Amino acid sequence: MNKNDRLPDKMAHRKPCLPDESKTLSRGLLLMDAVLAGPEEGLRVVELCRVTALERATVYRLLAALQEANYVSAVSRYRYGPGERWKALVPSVKRREDLAERLNPVLAAVAQGCGDAAFAVVRDGGLSHCIARQVGTYPVQILVIQVGTRQPLGVGASGLALLSALTDREVEAIIDINAPALALYGGMTQERLRLLVAATRERGWAVVGNHATKGVLAVGMPVYSSAGDVLAGISVATTEDRMTRTRQREIAQVMRKALRAHGFEAH
Repeated sequence: MNKNDRLPDKMAHRKPCLPDESKTLSRGLLLMDAVLAGPEEGLRVVELCRVTALERATVYRLLAALQEANYVSAVSRYRYGPGERWKALVPSVKRREDLAERLNPVLAAVAQGCGDAAFAVVRDGGLSHCIARQVGTYPVQILVIQVGTRQPLGVGASGLALLSALTDREVEAIIDINAPALALYGGMTQERLRLLVAATRERGWAVVGNHATKGVLAVGMPVYSSAGDVLAGISVATTEDRMTRTRQREIAQVMRKALRAHGFEAH
């Protein structure tokens, strides 16, 4: 644009968001996070009210606006899920396959470096979805999940690493959505999961045991793109007696090295 050109007044003099407008935006984002964290069959309004602590009338009003903009769609008569605009951003089967192909050499290097099985998961709403697995060389392999396994995000080490890399608002939405199912995983609770997220952020990598599988301890780490976007979570699982604190740190170093050697970032 020529330096002598002027933007129209309505563009050059935008008003800052008023408090009410800002509050509406925050509520809309809160509701959108809850919808994105929901199951494939969608969420009912009563569930959205519970998760967001918003009044029913407010939820209906926000849903109408989000539907009009194609951010939310009606999955069935009473349930709501992500709209077409969000579906374009959700990893397709092809993109999951491509990411799995890129992560397989990482997992192979990790499994070879530590001798134990290595796993990779991506986010699927409020769940983790295992997309790749490599077996190590140690005689006893702990194959806690298979490719295709889905479980609440955070009950396993790779999912916990991925969950911890999300925003606080996303974390809360996912924990609230998964609340009814958490107790099925070794007595996991919402408060326990929040503590694990905090510890993971402080440490830089995840450690979780006896939740997804009894007697197993696993170390996980989030996977970032070169642009800093979180893509996945990877983990190594073995028996508790084999996973000492010293070895946990060693495995975390092996994972960082393998990720960076194959074009990923590890914070």
